[in-house]
Amino acid sequence: MGKRLVPLILLVLLVVFHVQLWTGRGSVPQVNALRQQLATQEAANREALRRNEQLASEVRDLQEGQGMVEELARQDLGMVKPNEIFVQIAQPGSGPAHAPAPHTTR
Repeated sequence: MGKRLVPLILLVLLVVFHVQLWTGRGSVPQVNALRQQLATQEAANREALRRNEQLASEVRDLQEGQGMVEELARQDLGMVKPNEIFVQIAQPGSGPAHAPAPHTTR
């Protein structure tokens, strides 16, 4: 009886472990499902990272673009911010070709 008991116990343990492998926690189907979820989440993370980089690039462009627009407006249009004083120094000989006529009233 002792010779048959050890193999029988080992066989029962093998069946229990085999059932656990296929149906229990951490089973092969569950691991495959988790791998699929991981792959899906990694793809979503890559897409979110790409979108974040694109948005950061747009923000940088807008910030730098705003500075360029302001600089051009200051140079070409004489834009002055509130509480700023605009001082223009004229070079000799660069004044207007003719002086405006004085305004007289009759």
